[in-house]
Amino acid sequence: MLRRRMLIMLGVVLLIILMLGGYKAFSIYKMIQTYAVPRPPVSVAVATASERPWQSRLPTVGTLKALQGVNLSLEIAGTVKDVQFESGQKVKAGQPIVQLDSAVESALLETAQADLGLAQLDYGRGSQLVGSRAISKGEFDRLTAVLAKSKATVNQLKAALAKKHIVAPFNGTIGIRQVDVGDFLPSGTVIATLQDLSSLYVDFYVPEQSVPKIAIGQPVQVTVSAYPTQNFPGSISAINPKVENSTRNVLVRATLANPDGKLLPGMFANLLVMLPDPQPKIVVPEGAITYTLYGNSLYVVAQKKDADGNVEKDGKGQPILIAERRFIETGERRDGLVLINKGLRNGEQVVSAGQIKLDNGTHIVISPDKNLPTEQTSQPRAN
Repeated sequence: MLRRRMLIMLGVVLLIILMLGGYKAFSIYKMIQTYAVPRPPVSVAVATASERPWQSRLPTVGTLKALQGVNLSLEIAGTVKDVQFESGQKVKAGQPIVQLDSAVESALLETAQADLGLAQLDYGRGSQLVGSRAISKGEFDRLTAVLAKSKATVNQLKAALAKKHIVAPFNGTIGIRQVDVGDFLPSGTVIATLQDLSSLYVDFYVPEQSVPKIAIGQPVQVTVSAYPTQNFPGSISAINPKVENSTRNVLVRATLANPDGKLLPGMFANLLVMLPDPQPKIVVPEGAITYTLYGNSLYVVAQKKDADGNVEKDGKGQPILIAERRFIETGERRDGLVLINKGLRNGEQVVSAGQIKLDNGTHIVISPDKNLPTEQTSQPRAN
């Protein structure tokens, strides 16, 4: 009886094992069938790698400076009698700016001019008398010295009087005034700043190894944060004949026009120095590149081939297209394009959209990319 029960239990256990094994085998079979079914192709957009002239540019930063710019200040102390300008006014060379009180200097000049007139009369009489020996030669020399001293005193007072009258040294725009009528100003006090904004300088540094690439007259493009979408053209006007010992850089100056007065001295500027002799380079849309820590890559459109190297075709007789992942060496990025230095040939098609769904060898079909210009999209070609 016990033996019969054991046989029944053993049979039940074997039946359960067979059922589980059959279910597992059926699951594996279904999984195999699922993977055996060909996956539908992935729809991607493509662009053609094209060769075009590429002008290399040297990026750097600099500071804008006025063509002429000074801080108007006093050479001698005095009390402000008249302020003859308005803040922000455009002035001409020689235009009066500030008049200081000059009453004392004017009175001293009148006294000196009177002494000069007397010295001239004495010198005139002495020159007649010395010829007839009515006075000694020594007395005539004294009269000559007195005349020269009187002239020097008059000239000195005229110069001091002129320093009480401040004028604009050149055409430009004067800044906010820092003085008022009645102020007593010690020497060296700044009245206002005067800047000639008709043209501007931009001073910048380039590394010493880039010196052979630049020359006088070479064009530059300047942008400032105040007008980020506008380029201001200029040209190199001077190159410093010395390399800075601390930085090993060379100071370069470019000149640019400023007819609208948009640019102001002191602005921080981003520059692009246009290097000569544009070279033909291969470029692709920036969206085609995948940037990773272990290298940059893209997907190239290729035709699937069998073991014998023959092109495989679909039911319509068209070549089957696949995505071939290729590592490349990239260069400068500009205007939505990336320079390809190595790893891609002119005319090859690259995937410009849909890369996230791809792997090496994935079956693809091409759809138009509305984000690309018409000339960069084309029908598939043989590689």
